[in-house]
Amino acid sequence: MSGTLIVIPARMQATRLPGKPLADICGEPMIVHVWRRAVESGAGRVAVATDAQEVRAVVEQAGGEAVMTRAAHESGTDRISEAVETLDPGGACDIVVNLQGDLPTLDPRLIGACTGPLREPACDIGTLAAEITEEAERDDPHVVKVVGSREGGGRIMRALYFTRASAPHGEGPLYHHIGLYAFRRAALSRFVALPRSELEMRERLEQLRALEAGMRIDVALVDTVPVGVDTPADLERARALLGGASR
Repeated sequence: MSGTLIVIPARMQATRLPGKPLADICGEPMIVHVWRRAVESGAGRVAVATDAQEVRAVVEQAGGEAVMTRAAHESGTDRISEAVETLDPGGACDIVVNLQGDLPTLDPRLIGACTGPLREPACDIGTLAAEITEEAERDDPHVVKVVGSREGGGRIMRALYFTRASAPHGEGPLYHHIGLYAFRRAALSRFVALPRSELEMRERLEQLRALEAGMRIDVALVDTVPVGVDTPADLERARALLGGASR
């Protein structure tokens, strides 16, 4: 693998927490916290892709790189695809990491872990999961599960399905999918050109579009799940975690 480009999509129109990229966490906007975690990973060049001038301004004020994109994107993946063509028109980076802009407590090491599955030449997309340890998460539809196969008990499994249901049935571990993706450049281009799939729309999980199209997603198993900020309660939890870490 050669160059890696980490792109953080950020929009202001989140339905449950409007304006969340600029939500204050310990004196800094959330998007700046996420940008810092990405830089600390040392995994590659980092940029924020946004349609809001105020987001671009706070990132650049913090010393980061930001690029403006169209407002009318259906997903963060579509937004990063546009950003990549602006940031790297010559194709120097062959790996593109889609890092959600609402993961301010992210362990920077997870970004490198996400690219690990791409060492397998047949893998198109790398992502992450952690074994579910809290019983309530097993049936929580907000916790996406990945069903996969592992060879030899290793730390990487091949994704067979993603679901909001409790799956697979029977005794054994369930895995909490972490929405961080590393795409081969060609796989990203192919993915965004595909029409939305039936299962994707039913489960509201865009990664199913890739599986239905025959693309291979491999999952690195990790031991920590970052706090995603989707609601005011999530925001307070992130503030408490990062406030405690800074003391």
